[in-house]
Amino acid sequence: MSSTTFPPHALHDYALLADGERGALIGPDGAVNWLCAPTWHDDAVFASLVGGRGVYSVTPRGRYVPGGYYEDGTLIWRSRWVTTDGVVECREALAFPGETHRLVLLRRLHAVDAVAHVRVVLDPHADYGRVPCALPHRDDDGVWHLHCGRHRLRWQGAPAATVRAEGLTADLVLKPGERHDLVLECSATPLPRTLPRPGQAWAATERAWRHGVPSLDGTVAPRDARRAYTLLRGLTTHGGGMVAAATTSLPERAEAGRNYDYRYVWIRDQSYAGQAAAAAGTPVLLDSSVHFVTERLLADGPRLAPAYTVHGTPVPEQRELGLPGYPGGSSRIGNQVEKQFQLDCFGEALLLLAAAERAGRLDADGWKAADLAVHSIAERWREPDCGIWELDPRPWTHSRLSCVAGLRALAAAAPRRPLADVCTELADTLLAATEASSVHPDGRWQRAPDDAKVDAALLLPPVRGALPADDPRTRATLAACRAHLTDDHFVYRFRHDDRPLEQAEGAFLLCGFVMALAEHQQGHDIDAYRWFERNRGACGASGLYAEEFDIAQRQLRGNLPQAFVHALLLESAARLADSPEPAARTAE
Repeated sequence: MSSTTFPPHALHDYALLADGERGALIGPDGAVNWLCAPTWHDDAVFASLVGGRGVYSVTPRGRYVPGGYYEDGTLIWRSRWVTTDGVVECREALAFPGETHRLVLLRRLHAVDAVAHVRVVLDPHADYGRVPCALPHRDDDGVWHLHCGRHRLRWQGAPAATVRAEGLTADLVLKPGERHDLVLECSATPLPRTLPRPGQAWAATERAWRHGVPSLDGTVAPRDARRAYTLLRGLTTHGGGMVAAATTSLPERAEAGRNYDYRYVWIRDQSYAGQAAAAAGTPVLLDSSVHFVTERLLADGPRLAPAYTVHGTPVPEQRELGLPGYPGGSSRIGNQVEKQFQLDCFGEALLLLAAAERAGRLDADGWKAADLAVHSIAERWREPDCGIWELDPRPWTHSRLSCVAGLRALAAAAPRRPLADVCTELADTLLAATEASSVHPDGRWQRAPDDAKVDAALLLPPVRGALPADDPRTRATLAACRAHLTDDHFVYRFRHDDRPLEQAEGAFLLCGFVMALAEHQQGHDIDAYRWFERNRGACGASGLYAEEFDIAQRQLRGNLPQAFVHALLLESAARLADSPEPAARTAE
C-alpha cells in the first residue's frame, strides 16, 4: 500500500496505544501507522508514519468528522466518527500489561445509532516497511495467518477479507447498536495455540489499568495527572526501563536536521519519572525507575551511559533508513548518545535514589548504586560533558549543580550513613568550583565558564535543593530566564543565536513545567499556576505532549509522546498542591 493512502497527520491529532513493551500511534482516520515489535526499538511493522509501508486501519466509508478520547486512567482509546448517517466508534487498546514477545491489539467497533459502513485494511510490512508479508493464509475458522520477516501475525474478526494490492481488506456493515471485535496478534516467536478471546482480553486490560493507575486526587489537576501517570506506565517495560518516546525521527523543526530516535531509556528521563512518582506518592513507577537505574549503575559505574535500550544494552549507532520520513524530517534509527558523557545523569540518579530512601524503598543494591554514583562524580566531575541538551563537551554549569543537588539530597535522606559526610564534602567542593567559574557578572548562573548565556535548565538544580530558594543566584537566574527565554508563559531552552527564539526552535514544555516549580519554590503561587496552566494546555487532542510546542502555529514538534514532559507535569501537579517552604514565602 502506498504511504500516501493514509498520509501522516499533524502530531496534535495522534493518540498512543501502549502496553509497556511497545506502542502504536493511531491517527484520526483510524489508521495505526506506527508500531514496532516485539519491543520499542525493534523494526516497525507499520511504518507509514515515516514514509514506509505498513498500516492497519479501521475507517468509516464516506464522509465523517473524526474525534476521540481516552477512557480515564487508561490507554484505552475510543476513536469516534460522526458520519452523514450516524456515529461510529472503535474502542482501541493494546492488551495490558503486555507480554514480552507477543502483542495483542484489540479493536471493537460499535455502530452507535445507525447502520455503519466500515473499511478495514491490514497491511503489515517488516523492517520499517521494506519487507512485505508472504501470501496470507486463512484457516477453517476464518482466522488469518501472516508471516512478515521474523514476525508472525494472526488476525481474528475478518473472515471475509480479501487479498488486494493494498493488503487484506474487509468491508464491514454493522446494524445499529451492533459491536464487532477485531483481534491482531504479532510475535517474533511462535504464537500460542489458543486464540485470545476478545471479551476476556478486554476485561483483563480494563482490570489492569483500573488497578494500576492511582486516583491522584490530591494533585492540582487530577485528570491530567492521571493521564501523565498512565502514559509513563504505558512507556515502562517489565524490566523497569521507560522509553523517552515511542517514535523516531519526528522533526523538532522542519528541515533543520534535528531528528532523533528516542525509543530508548535515558537515565535522566527515567530519574525524572521516578522523582515525579515519589512526589505523587505512587511507588510502582518509583520502584521501576530505581530498579533500572540501579542495575545500570551496578553494571557500569563511572562509565554509565546516558541511555540504554529497554534491555539495558547499548543504544545502537545512528543510521539512515532511506525512507521519505515524516514531512520535514528524515528516517533515522539509533542514536549517537552512546558516545557521550553526561555528568548530570549521576546527579539525577542520586536524586532518584534519595527519593526512594525517603519513601523507605531503597534496598541494599540501591545503596551500592548510590555509592558508585557518588564516587563516579568524585572521579569525573572535572571532565567536560555533553550536558542535558547533548551539546559539545564543556563543563556545563547545570551538570555540576545537578550533582550538587543529588549529593545534598542523598546526605539529607540518610544523615547517619557514613556516605552522608562524603556527599556533603563533595557537594561543597563542586559548588565552590562552579561558583568560581560560572557566576555571571549580573549575579545569575551562566551556562558554562566560557558561555555567558541564560539557560532554562539552570532553574532545576535549585528546585532540587542544590541551593536555597532565597540564594541570590537562584533568584537572579529565575529573573533572567523570565526576561530572556519566555513568550506568553512558554519557555525556550536557551538562545541559539541572534534569531528570534521562535525561529530557532519551539518552546520547550519541560522547561515550562520547571518554571512553574521554580516560581512555586519562591512562594509565587499565582505565577506558578499560570506557568503550569499555560503549558498544560499545549497538548494534542488526545492530551499527549511532544517535546516542543510551536507557539505561532500551535503545533507539537518532536517525538511523541515525550516522557519527560509528562513526568514534569505529574510532578508539578503534585508539588503545586503543597505549600512551599515558609522561608521561600517570607523572603524578599
